[in-house]
Amino acid sequence: MEDTFTIAGVALQSRLFIGTGKYASDSLIPRVCEASGSEVITVALRRVGMGQEGVMDHIPQGMRLLPNTSGARTAEEAVRLARLAKAAGCGNWVKIEVISDTRHLLPDGYETCKATELLAKEGFVVLPYINPDLYVARSLVDAGASVVMPLAAPIGSNRGMRTKEMIGILIEEIDVPIIVDAGLGAPSQACEAMEMGAAACLVNTGIASSGDPVAMACAFKIAVEAGRKARIAGLGGCGSMGEAHASSPLTGFLDQTVAR
Repeated sequence: MEDTFTIAGVALQSRLFIGTGKYASDSLIPRVCEASGSEVITVALRRVGMGQEGVMDHIPQGMRLLPNTSGARTAEEAVRLARLAKAAGCGNWVKIEVISDTRHLLPDGYETCKATELLAKEGFVVLPYINPDLYVARSLVDAGASVVMPLAAPIGSNRGMRTKEMIGILIEEIDVPIIVDAGLGAPSQACEAMEMGAAACLVNTGIASSGDPVAMACAFKIAVEAGRKARIAGLGGCGSMGEAHASSPLTGFLDQTVAR
């Protein structure tokens, strides 16, 4: 049975989204795309070269573009970047990033909601990047967001599921897909997110900053698939500290059988 998930009517087979930043050379991107099996790739509009070779020249045909508003500090700037991306032929999907905090690079939930509402009304498929806050997530859904993308840890940190409990609440309470974004540095961390019930993971730095980005892309692909399969299968219960349960019966040993 196929295990697809749908965003704005588009069925996706892969639950791993990838990015285009931080590679030693953009020429690695086609091989990373192939190894990851990803169908969606995000790119910052400010990196799109007009009339010159740029990152767009290395994105394989058939990949669904997810332009992001990286660099936007207000809702107005994010909206302008989204409109420019659409006018440049990048489609109507957009990842909204509104970040005015230059130290921790944490997204501004209020400005993100404003941008989401404006763009959703214009027909954009909006994928907002946020702190994992339940009230912000609810406001985004009300504003027309197609998914919600909470951070696992500060962007680019590779620190893993530091906001695990809060992401778990969003998975339980929010009716649109939850795509874990930012901070996933190891395949095991992406697997953990999928086991929890995330719809997908977006990984950029964890792949691009590794010793072998192509091999790491493949590892993340396998991890996301494994986590999803585990979620569908249903994880076994977790015993309390000091409690153990034998996997085989503790009766009917050989000596007891012989004695009878």
